[in-house]
Amino acid sequence: MAGLQVCSVLVSGANQGIGLGLVRHFLGMPNPPKWVFAACQDPKGQRAQELQNLASKHPNLVIIPLEVTDPASIKAAAARVGEHLGGSGLNLLINNAAIMKPISLDNETLEDMTQVYTTNTIGPLLLGQAFLPLLKKAAQGSLSSALSCSKAAIINMSSSGGSIEEVYLWNYGQAVSYRCSKAALNMLTKCQSLGYRQHGVLCVALHPGWVQTDMGGAGSQKPPLTVDASVGGMLKVLSSLSEKDTGTFLDWEGKVVPW
Repeated sequence: MAGLQVCSVLVSGANQGIGLGLVRHFLGMPNPPKWVFAACQDPKGQRAQELQNLASKHPNLVIIPLEVTDPASIKAAAARVGEHLGGSGLNLLINNAAIMKPISLDNETLEDMTQVYTTNTIGPLLLGQAFLPLLKKAAQGSLSSALSCSKAAIINMSSSGGSIEEVYLWNYGQAVSYRCSKAALNMLTKCQSLGYRQHGVLCVALHPGWVQTDMGGAGSQKPPLTVDASVGGMLKVLSSLSEKDTGTFLDWEGKVVPW
């Protein structure tokens, strides 16, 4: 992880699971970011207790209220982050917030599809738009001309459940709305990589593996990966990303996942 030198990072869905794991790992780095922004729906609520405990020990951790389905909340979060950063930009935006409804093909509804797609696909789109000025500012302030996560990047937390070729763990759970939303997120990542490259922003879709979280472990089988193992692997991958990787779909070990 020596290659990952970021001054500022924002993680959405940071109060539990992979999001909380990412925050912990960033804070625990030998040379941690100057700012770690942990965004979640209810920063003062019971589900954010662990985040609150971390914030009391780490002055560089700032908890940001964020509802990723609410454009006004997203704009307010970007403004608040901008205030903390002063004249500097945001190096890393990690779109981790997501929901999954374990619903079969026969039982999917308009309401479920809409809610999951809005959270998992439209949320990252709007966050990318809202934080682009801060990402551009970070890219402009970088000494390097090459794309990297240390310069400016959007990392969209995807899933090989959204891979049309693999349809990962179909027998474990159909979760059609979730799969469709992640397939769409992969296309969004590709579009962002093409649209934001000129601004010096790297964009990648990342599959964290099948992880022992509330979402991943909702069924009868225990997922093979701990949060620590997944996050440690992903941060190693982030440290190695370069120009050639923008617009790709990789897993927590850096292997290419088929679209």
